[in-house]
Amino acid sequence: MRPISFCDGWTYRRLEDDGPGTPVTIPHDAMLREPRTALSAGGVNTGWYEGHDYIYEKRFVPDDALAGQRLVLEFEGVYRDAEVYVNGEKLLFRPYGYTNFYVDVSDRLRFGAENTVAVIARNAAQPNSRWYSGAGLYRPVRLWTAPPAHIRLNGLRVRTVSTEPAVVEVAVTTEGAGPVELRILDGEKTVAAGTVYSDGDADGNADSAAILTLTIPDAKLWSTQSPNLYTLKAVFGEDESETAFGVRSLSWGPEGLLINGKRTILRGACIHHDNGVLGACCFEEAERRKIRLLKENGYNAIRSAHNPCSKALLRACDELGMLVMDEYIDHWYIHKTEYDYVTHFDEWWRRDLREMVEKDYNHPSVIMYSTGNEVSETAQPRGIALAGEMTEFLHALDPTRPVTCGVNIFFNFLSSVGFGVYSDEKAKKEAEKAAKKTARSKSASDTPQKKKAVGSEFFNNLAGLFGSEFMKRGATLPACDRRTRDAFANMDVAGYNYGIYRYEHDLRKYPERLIVGSETFCSDAYRFYELARREPRLLGDFVWAGMDYLGELGIGAWEYADYAPEFGHGVGWIAAGSGRIDLIGSVSGEAYYTRVALEQAPGPYIAVCPVNHTGDRHSPSAWRMSNAIPR
Repeated sequence: MRPISFCDGWTYRRLEDDGPGTPVTIPHDAMLREPRTALSAGGVNTGWYEGHDYIYEKRFVPDDALAGQRLVLEFEGVYRDAEVYVNGEKLLFRPYGYTNFYVDVSDRLRFGAENTVAVIARNAAQPNSRWYSGAGLYRPVRLWTAPPAHIRLNGLRVRTVSTEPAVVEVAVTTEGAGPVELRILDGEKTVAAGTVYSDGDADGNADSAAILTLTIPDAKLWSTQSPNLYTLKAVFGEDESETAFGVRSLSWGPEGLLINGKRTILRGACIHHDNGVLGACCFEEAERRKIRLLKENGYNAIRSAHNPCSKALLRACDELGMLVMDEYIDHWYIHKTEYDYVTHFDEWWRRDLREMVEKDYNHPSVIMYSTGNEVSETAQPRGIALAGEMTEFLHALDPTRPVTCGVNIFFNFLSSVGFGVYSDEKAKKEAEKAAKKTARSKSASDTPQKKKAVGSEFFNNLAGLFGSEFMKRGATLPACDRRTRDAFANMDVAGYNYGIYRYEHDLRKYPERLIVGSETFCSDAYRFYELARREPRLLGDFVWAGMDYLGELGIGAWEYADYAPEFGHGVGWIAAGSGRIDLIGSVSGEAYYTRVALEQAPGPYIAVCPVNHTGDRHSPSAWRMSNAIPR
């Protein structure tokens, strides 16, 4: 199938408004255009932006040459509860805001007449996220076209069988039966070719994919140092399709994480999906810039926290040599915010994971899947079983990559005894109290009233008050091991959020366990790296956070009272402040420290702490080492 950009000619408006709407080009973040006020129900989590529901519309007359073709609309990301209509007919509902999805419009378009595609995106039910989500059609839209007999969307898969010699297995799925000609290109040069017969039928149901094994002479392997890529081209009758891929092997076990047979220690950074002042909009250049900056500062891996990353980001990682842990979600069946995805999770998680794997499969940069982040469900029998079920489901979709889940070991224990657990009743009560106080204020836009935090926000605040040692020391309690060991046994790799003081003990106690620091403090970079060099079953580390991001206001800020008297993170704040690289790409002193600690610097650096506030109280944060500045 061939893509046609479907990003121009849209309008958008709030769903409750009348009128023609405002012209926009996709990607578009509707939330970024909303007021930021103290009355925002998302509050500090979403940067005080208001939430609303929107409708996007595009009117167009399709090219007559497309008549009789298979026509499929792809939406890479719609936040959230997307409803897609064509000429007034509802064709699809997709609740998750971070996975791509497809709508077959082959029999729905009228040729020789104007057609209307409308998409409703709902974000008025707040709070629904712990960070800035954005809203609307924030990732690209495409129209895929193909003749009736064609290679199906995501119907080309490439798997490396061996690297010496370089052998790849190509799987092709078609609608319609017949021969498929395959060529592997290095630039314009054909380096391998063959033909395979596909028995797919016209309804798109195939007993199995057609498989062909190809050998690539003198292949250039893909790695973080040499991110070499090839192109697979397939011709099936009148249809053509292609995909980029890299030749690289991946294995994990007692010898660590091996790429092309060589151990690789993950020097990782967590990132959110937004692009700072661009909001949630996914632009190719912005995603590439993010990865380039992280790579320049010594990182070789990113964790897509806490939702599947964009296709543009994966392309950048493939081309620049950055490894990827792609993560599914921030919760399972226990709420973290009042209107989050919990109500849809049980029905949709399998489809969501399938879409994530289809997106990731051919990308050599993707080396691990994560099923979730700080899901306290892993302390419960139901959650332990679900961890195993999700791992097995991902193995069935893709047996070539390991599965983990980021677990905050100490908070798992606290939540298991009912401490800090989110509940709708508590959240509503605190929201109502704060709203009443704010309404009585003389200036609601400037004086947001605090409400008691619940759920993960509560735990973040505890860490900010008591410092980074709070979570790490708490994780060493014996009860924390009892609340996590069964869930960890249901994963390929145990994901430790802020559990570095458990690493050596657990590696001895559980000789089969592999560990990854799925979320860590910058100050532990040296301790981690020295340990990882001795312990291959410690696969790597992902610091919070690599790039700064919108929302979770001030959790990594280092501010003094003469600038921020209350440390209340009101409407004047917009970012978390916890990135080693800030919103405009400036590098912090901590980034230089990390480069030295991870032995990625050309030499030592000197970081200078300003003396004008020596000893003064500053805003609480566990994610900031100091206010040192590089000079």
